[in-house]
Amino acid sequence: MPPTLADRVAHILESIEVIRQLLSGRTKESLGGDLFARLALERSFEIISEASRRIPEAIKAENSDIDWAGMAALGNRLRHAYHRIDIEILMKIAEHDLPPLQKFTEGVIRGARNR
Repeated sequence: MPPTLADRVAHILESIEVIRQLLSGRTKESLGGDLFARLALERSFEIISEASRRIPEAIKAENSDIDWAGMAALGNRLRHAYHRIDIEILMKIAEHDLPPLQKFTEGVIRGARNR
C-alpha cells in the first residue's frame, strides 16, 4: 500500500529533524569533509522533495509560503546533478526553507491528532 498523506508528512518531519541534527554545530567545511553526513543530508532532502511532490495541490495552494516548486527542483538536482551539489546551498535551504515546512507538517500532524 502506498504511503498516505499522513505518512508523507511524517516522513518530511522526520527528515527535517535529521537535517537539523546533521547541521547542528557544523560548518560547511566540517560537513563537506564527512562523506556519510553529507550523504545523509542529501538523502534527507531527497525524501522531503519526493514526499512534498505527493502533497495535494489544494493543500499546497493554502500554504504558499512554502517553496513547493523549489523543493521538487531540489530533488531533481540531487538525483540528476549530484556531482554539482553545493553544501552551502543545502545549509541555506535548511535555514530559510525548512522552518515554514516544519510548521506546516507539525500543523497537519496536530490536526490529525485532534480529529
